[in-house]
Amino acid sequence: MKKIFYLLVFSLLFTAACDGNASNARTELSPDKVYFFYSNSCPHCHDALEYINGKYPELKLSMVNVGNSEGYNLLIKCTRDFKLGSRIGTPFFCMGRQYLMGWSPQIADSFDEKVKPFLN
Repeated sequence: MKKIFYLLVFSLLFTAACDGNASNARTELSPDKVYFFYSNSCPHCHDALEYINGKYPELKLSMVNVGNSEGYNLLIKCTRDFKLGSRIGTPFFCMGRQYLMGWSPQIADSFDEKVKPFLN
């Protein structure tokens, strides 16, 4: 019985430690990833994702939902890096030292150019 108790305590502590590390990993922006900040209710985000999945199925996007506090805080960190102030919206792409905001045919063309270094 004691073995089960200690095993359960160890499992809980180990899980908590892993969750803490995952949280820290999501608070830093990696320059070698494409971050896609989206909102579930944003129709432009859905259009962008459909376009990207159709044209770049091999592209690994780091999907960040701004509807939760962790995702929103990461978006704010990214927009501060670009000195964008408070005029931000979704979809928002953070691609190394470049960004794109919104979605339209012209932005799709810009995305095509800026994503090239991130393709395998």
